[in-house]
Amino acid sequence: MMRIFIIAILAAAPISAPLMAQSHHQGHDQSHTAHRAPETKDAAPEVDHSTMDHSAMGHEMDHSAMGHAPAQSVPASPSPNNATGPITAADAIWGADAMRESRAALYKEHGDMQIFWFQGDRLEYRARAGRDGYLWDVQGYYGGDINKLWFKSEGEGSFGEKAEQAEVQALYSRAIAPFFDLQAGIRQDFAGPANTTNRTHAAIGIQGLMPYMFEIDAAAFLSHKGDLTARIEAEYDQRISDRLILQPRAEMSLSAQNIPELGIGAGIDSIELGMRLRYEIKREFAPYIGIEQEWKIGDSADYTRLAGDDPGVTNYVVGVRFWF
Repeated sequence: MMRIFIIAILAAAPISAPLMAQSHHQGHDQSHTAHRAPETKDAAPEVDHSTMDHSAMGHEMDHSAMGHAPAQSVPASPSPNNATGPITAADAIWGADAMRESRAALYKEHGDMQIFWFQGDRLEYRARAGRDGYLWDVQGYYGGDINKLWFKSEGEGSFGEKAEQAEVQALYSRAIAPFFDLQAGIRQDFAGPANTTNRTHAAIGIQGLMPYMFEIDAAAFLSHKGDLTARIEAEYDQRISDRLILQPRAEMSLSAQNIPELGIGAGIDSIELGMRLRYEIKREFAPYIGIEQEWKIGDSADYTRLAGDDPGVTNYVVGVRFWF
């Protein structure tokens, strides 16, 4: 009867702190039996940890030190892209003179290389009504990233006849933006109508890459006779595959006045629209086929008719594009 009474009292009593501590540790899979020493012949009797006061033994754990604390927001550090500071910050450590020499050496070794580049943009045979013809359009430069000596040459004609037009340009080119150069120099004509083959022009223009990868070449020319003309060229490379490329191209010529001896009228002189499909056998060598339509406009069309020619011409072209 006494034993039943004692059991009833223990069942009604609140759970003691040691039992709560033991229950809490078991929740973290930290059972003390896992640390029990292996039994040996002389081992001490097993201790019943359930009867021990863990708080007295210093077992109250700082769970924040164990990584069990609730997640806390970490202050965001600034992105390296947003880092601020002067580009000459190293001067404060090494001195301005030493860093000036170091930057000059770095630019000379990695940014001041002199490069020669040459490209045959259009070298083509032109099949058309009447006599078939030919055309060349080449350019290149020698220089560094900022300053270059640029040269250009283009011309065209019909087989068996004198060239209708031929010119060479020598230009100083200076980078004025990441993808644009300002160019200035002279242009010399070597072919054209009678008594016009030795015309010299001052030239100024821009050449570069527009947004969406349009290549632009625009220039104005002032001849030694006071004639002011201009020319704008634009082309775009549309890749169909890794090696097959479709290139739309447009060119417009303008004049500030009538130049009867050249068959050029004031305003828009001519417009050319073409499409060329090339295959890059190598990156540096690509044959192509295409079609191009030319129109003489306004007074220029009248001059062309008076000369017995058609102001509108369709050319079917076969050519090659290369660079090195």
